[in-house]
Amino acid sequence: MGASKIESFPTAQLEIAALMKALGHPARVAILEHLIEVKACIGNDIVDLLPLSQPTISQHLRELKSVGLIKGSVEKNSICYCLNEEKVEQILNYIKQINFVLEADKKCC
Repeated sequence: MGASKIESFPTAQLEIAALMKALGHPARVAILEHLIEVKACIGNDIVDLLPLSQPTISQHLRELKSVGLIKGSVEKNSICYCLNEEKVEQILNYIKQINFVLEADKKCC
């Protein structure tokens, strides 16, 4: 297998790709939607939300946290998760840029 050329891409492109990749699994989308719905920090109740095992959910939470989409803080004996508004804004701005170009160039394809 050849060497990866990932280092050839600008940091901004690498960051948005990582964020989008993290959104590429329905369990992680469900976790984010739940965080949006409850509008509060959630902890162990995520396990009751999805038809997945606790270790699998923990892996999805690690994935979301590693790209910064969620933040976690320790509260007593558990971790409390919430959305990271800055990363959500980063995704939103990226989508807005795409939309702006599409709206400006109605002759695309």
